[in-house]
Amino acid sequence: MNSITYFVFALATLALVLVDVWQTRNGNISLKKAALWSVFWFALAMVFALSILWCWQWYAPNSSYSPQQAAIAFSTGYLLEKSLSVDNLFVFTVIFSQFKVPAELRPRALLWGVIGALLLRSVMIAVGSQLLASFHWVLYVFAAFLVWTGIQLALPEKYSNNQVQTNKLLAKILPVTDQYHGHAFWVKRDNKCWFTPMASVISAIAMMDVLFALDSIPAIFAVTQEPFLVLAANVFALLGLRSLFFVLQGMIDKFVYLRPALAVIMVFIGVKMALVETVWAIPTAVSLIVVLLVMASAVLASIQRNKRVSVSLN
Repeated sequence: MNSITYFVFALATLALVLVDVWQTRNGNISLKKAALWSVFWFALAMVFALSILWCWQWYAPNSSYSPQQAAIAFSTGYLLEKSLSVDNLFVFTVIFSQFKVPAELRPRALLWGVIGALLLRSVMIAVGSQLLASFHWVLYVFAAFLVWTGIQLALPEKYSNNQVQTNKLLAKILPVTDQYHGHAFWVKRDNKCWFTPMASVISAIAMMDVLFALDSIPAIFAVTQEPFLVLAANVFALLGLRSLFFVLQGMIDKFVYLRPALAVIMVFIGVKMALVETVWAIPTAVSLIVVLLVMASAVLASIQRNKRVSVSLN
């Protein structure tokens, strides 16, 4: 992979982040607007997948992947990262609730969270690819970690409460104002710098990004070890995260089987990673089908359950 490809992709990512900032500039995001932008980000990712078919030799002139293999690997990685990022949305909702973040400030808080996640994951992808190139056994460590994480995800409320409480404890140690001051992270009061609750919110989101990156980066390395495809899948998954948050914000309680579905996906990917160099290696196309089926089943099962509950109440 040449450095020009990464430079151009970085510029394109910056431009897309600015587009996301522009479309949420007034702080008021309706469900309809969020849904339309979620469709836009998904369609953009699919357009990029098609561009891989046509321009892969330019993207990665020395890659061992064929254009078809690269497009499938990106699509699978994107859907996987998109699926795993849904769990972030549950945590963001808890953070916003605990810190009583006003609705008009949430888009900016999510923006900083996404930017932080992009930077963090870029570093982790670079480190991860070097580790996998030098120490093949790291794959099996990642595999065990993913299976363990999947089992933990099956347990209720693994992340949210403890992490938010820890962040609130840090807020008690630092000088923090008792009110928000718009989007500001700190203000001066009596010639002293005071942090605002927004700084506490961003730090909480950043800590959650670290935790979820530890899950998602190993997962996508099970799908492909091509660094550019790993980076691109993460970028496109994170770009649409803010819009998806506002789509799911009022619907989270309805999808009661989402967490078990994520647990199944994590365990499956862990097993896939462990089998990479064996005769039982699971093809990437099969992984794509499994991810789609598990998530679709979780959504449909949740809808059916809600219908039964609604009928019983009536």
